[in-house]
Amino acid sequence: MAVVVSGALVPGFVLVLSWLMPSLTPPDLQFGVRIPAARRQEAVIADQLRSYRRWLAAWGAAVLVAGCALALAVGDRNGGAAVAAALLPALAALAVTLAGYVRARRVILAAKRAGGWYDGLRQGVAADTSLRTGPRPFPWLWALPPVLLTAATAVIGAVRYDAMPQRLPMHFGGDGTVDRFAEKSFAAAFTPVLSQLGLTVLILAVVWAVQRGRADLDPARPTTSAARHRRYVARLGAALLVMAASVDLSMLLAALKIWSGARTVPPVPLLAPVVFGLAVVTVVAVRTGQGGTRLRGGAADGTDGPDEAAEPDTGLVHADDDRHWRAGGTVYVNRQDPAMLVPKRFGIGWTVNLGNPRAVLLLALVAALVVVLSLAG
Repeated sequence: MAVVVSGALVPGFVLVLSWLMPSLTPPDLQFGVRIPAARRQEAVIADQLRSYRRWLAAWGAAVLVAGCALALAVGDRNGGAAVAAALLPALAALAVTLAGYVRARRVILAAKRAGGWYDGLRQGVAADTSLRTGPRPFPWLWALPPVLLTAATAVIGAVRYDAMPQRLPMHFGGDGTVDRFAEKSFAAAFTPVLSQLGLTVLILAVVWAVQRGRADLDPARPTTSAARHRRYVARLGAALLVMAASVDLSMLLAALKIWSGARTVPPVPLLAPVVFGLAVVTVVAVRTGQGGTRLRGGAADGTDGPDEAAEPDTGLVHADDDRHWRAGGTVYVNRQDPAMLVPKRFGIGWTVNLGNPRAVLLLALVAALVVVLSLAG
């Protein structure tokens, strides 16, 4: 059953988000191309939006059919076939999205260059230095659940360690049956705790960093967009911490099964908290939009305030910074930008500045954590 869900629902979830994504990005970013406000109604943009969604509908349907067929063929078998049935449809959905995005971006970028969309415009960059000098208070109330869940798992494990069986189940197949054991040891018994700790520390660090990170502000109305950005960071940060708590809860439930020596584990109860956490992040992301695009304006302190139209237009347009985005607008490289994390151009959240050595180190640490968690099983 779990394999069938991965083969159908996971790529379906990816495709639905991909369909919505153009509506969630800032209006001066169309398929990763920076455009001035006066060009938002260009026919080429509407044409490429329709073309992108037709592409998703056609190829997405093929991915879903193939994913269901693969899941049914594999059934509840374990091993490499089960992993392939779970991962391949999701990867295929991501590939379809990326291909459609690159196609649309290429056409809009060509139209922008041919039409001289930025000719004669006053370009500018707005910065909110208070994000570093006076950032929002860290959301410790939202951080408490994942921290307490990790601590509770460690305490329960320490109390139950002597009573644990000598052979601990370390990996469960698609049908919930144990397919790998390990002799009892500190490392084997506390693998769930170490995984919780790594995930919790990573999410806490990301939330702390993005609260102080560079905002992609609109130079035409910098005060309003700065207030919008602060509310966006606060809401998405809280959602990420809910996601961390949800995953930690799943790991606690899995740890209890491992420590009891269970030979089978129903996948659905273990995955339910993770699904809830994903749902929270998705709803918040859709309601706020990238960078708070779907939020109304507000006061400079981040509270609700007047609408965006109440702030006078400075007459500036966002600087044309397409040259810093490589690989189809998905990779940011700017050695003059001290920011480690920058807002994505297509999608929700942030990406690293590969022109900053500290950001490259952060990316390496995250990759190492993923490898360690994968090896931990």
